[in-house]
Amino acid sequence: MRISVPREIKPEEARVGLTPTMVTALVARHHEVFVEEAAGLGAGFADDDYRAAGAHVTSQEETWAQAELIVKVKEPVGTEYRFLRPGLTLFTYLHLAASRGLAEAMLESGVTGIAYETVRVGRVLPLLRPMSEIAGRLAIANAAHHLQFHAGGPGILLGRVPGVVPSTVLVVGGGTVGEHAARAAVGAGADVTILEANGDRLRQLDTLFPTARVLMSDTHRIEEELPRADVVVGSVLIPGAAAPKLVRREHLALLKPHALLVDVAVDQGGCFETTRPTTYHDPVYSVDGIRHYCVANLPGAVPVTATQALTHATTPYVMGLAGGVDAALATDAALAAGLSTRAGQLCSPGVAAAFPDLPAAL
Repeated sequence: MRISVPREIKPEEARVGLTPTMVTALVARHHEVFVEEAAGLGAGFADDDYRAAGAHVTSQEETWAQAELIVKVKEPVGTEYRFLRPGLTLFTYLHLAASRGLAEAMLESGVTGIAYETVRVGRVLPLLRPMSEIAGRLAIANAAHHLQFHAGGPGILLGRVPGVVPSTVLVVGGGTVGEHAARAAVGAGADVTILEANGDRLRQLDTLFPTARVLMSDTHRIEEELPRADVVVGSVLIPGAAAPKLVRREHLALLKPHALLVDVAVDQGGCFETTRPTTYHDPVYSVDGIRHYCVANLPGAVPVTATQALTHATTPYVMGLAGGVDAALATDAALAAGLSTRAGQLCSPGVAAAFPDLPAAL
């Protein structure tokens, strides 16, 4: 099979879909690999590393044109829509429920789209989990920075020092992002509360975090906890679907004037009603006097670490797809759960629910 790795062109994104080690393994199985020039530089891989592994290093046009299988990190942006076509399989994060424009482009093109974020093994999302772990930790690291006075914050340390009341962190959603955000916040010494709606998961979190408050999440509890928080981390995920809006605009009046909202669910539309995507270049905006930090693709800040963590997880699925897309989807239920579009139809229940007027094969 001809497998291609484009350079990511989404702003502030430097991860790469394949490492040279993966290229070596694919070439050893008699596949042909095309890597766009400079695709791996931000992740620590030079073009010569890919050449030494057996890849062809090519232009953007050639990389897309040669491909039967595209392995990316982030969803295509507008200038890449023209490369989508029937007979091409795209394996990447898609987050289609948060982007009608991309969903329509994929349907119109006839491309087969398989989304990392909905590949599922039981209740586990193995291709989302490593990035969620990183994103949770970065959420707290960035919150700590933006609480500082020189960053426009109130001048509060995220954590505690003897004799001073510690900062308070409210984590809404106790999945992988929430767990790792809580780990980072607890490690810093903050007063942490985790809200989680699943009873089984709540009990797990209660065991994991004996020094935190772990509470059942509902609208009433959210309204009770918001006034205490210096930082609110939104980390609620419904796989493949748009995130629920758990903190609404009227709730902003309950917050401390200096509170910071950090929405890690922004790639899926955000779990705060007032969320809109931002970038590391311009990460913070205010609504009703409350600052919001809503940087999309948070792990893009650490592309070396993130690429290694992601590709460790994607490797077996890439190898399976390289052996034949139809066979891989037919024999691997986890991979089949990631199928988002095919032959001009939506194949993901979550995306179909977000856009009920678009054609779906469900």
